[in-house]
Amino acid sequence: MEFAQCCVIGGGPAGMMAGLLLARAGVKVTVVEKHKDFLRDFRGDTVHPSTLRLLDRLGLGERFARLPHRKLERMRMHVADRTVVAADFSRIPGPHRYIAMVPQWDFLDLLAAAASAEPTFTLRMATEFVGLRSESGRVIGVDLRNPDGTVETLATDLVLACDGRDSAARAAAGLRQRMFEVPMDVWWLRIPAEAGAHHDSQVFARFANGRAAVTMDRGDYYQTSYLIPKGSDARLRAKGIPWLRDELAQLFGWSADLLSTIESWDDVKLLEVTMGRLPTWHRPGLLCLGDAAHTMSPVGGVGVNLAIQDAVAAARLLAEPLRTGTLTRSDLAKVQRRRQLPTAFTQKSQLSEHTLLLEPALTATLTSVPTPLRLIDHFPLLSALTAYLGGIGLRPETL
Repeated sequence: MEFAQCCVIGGGPAGMMAGLLLARAGVKVTVVEKHKDFLRDFRGDTVHPSTLRLLDRLGLGERFARLPHRKLERMRMHVADRTVVAADFSRIPGPHRYIAMVPQWDFLDLLAAAASAEPTFTLRMATEFVGLRSESGRVIGVDLRNPDGTVETLATDLVLACDGRDSAARAAAGLRQRMFEVPMDVWWLRIPAEAGAHHDSQVFARFANGRAAVTMDRGDYYQTSYLIPKGSDARLRAKGIPWLRDELAQLFGWSADLLSTIESWDDVKLLEVTMGRLPTWHRPGLLCLGDAAHTMSPVGGVGVNLAIQDAVAAARLLAEPLRTGTLTRSDLAKVQRRRQLPTAFTQKSQLSEHTLLLEPALTATLTSVPTPLRLIDHFPLLSALTAYLGGIGLRPETL
């Protein structure tokens, strides 16, 4: 039976960062990813200033800078009859005054390549988590399905569940999130940029008249999220693609020729939004991180950043007890205590935005700019505060 001091379930941002940092600390770590590659569309593509600082400290800043990316310096919102710069990252301190918009698969490939240079790191792609092995109430291993269909057991001192909002490892551990009500689901689609279009690397959001959408300038296309009332996917799809094209034309002024690229509902992907947080992120031998511990709303695109911050905290606090074979549940509890405040604060902020902005927009009751946005519009320095909280956050982790 193979053994790893730590087995990471899920090769997303939290899993790959945790694997890299633990391997550099001399921990024998195996990352398990059920897909054969990282090529999946409509994933979190935002790399925040706090993560960019971490990449610099890891010696990966120059390699990251060579990846194809765009720099987001401002987020604008058009609410009712006013446009507000809701976050101005150019005003925050530090060397990276922007959010880098980079395909997540490129970012994950970068982390995987760096981790693979470490002798104690193993990445197993196309390998599926099947279940947990426990003894006397403690997780002592995982069952994995290999690409050829065979199942084997990997013994381990610690399982890090980093497999996202629908975490199979979390479910196998019997851990359940406390769920929050959310008013929306999201349709994701790509709109190609018109030839000669001016690009300013911004996020632009529109909330009005029963409609809500956010578009991110990705250079040759606009990555667009169209918000729909919770549970309304089938009902709205019945209206037909011409209806959606008309909605987007009214929101963003895109031409009929441009919107004709939305040929069918196959071009529109549904994200069923859920939001929750585990009361306890761990049990003996297992710790949940990222969306497995706290499923985030897509509001603000902060999920990737929080997941990476979780991974940094976990690696820093757990590397030594893993190396020395002294890991206890109290060590896992330290990680949750460290990350509890920034997680709860961010989720509370997201829920407030749901209540003040998204729900009224979707129910056509948004008749004026909410007070917090009016204050930001009146006092532009506040846009630096919102950028700091969104781009760096409370209690940023360091190496």
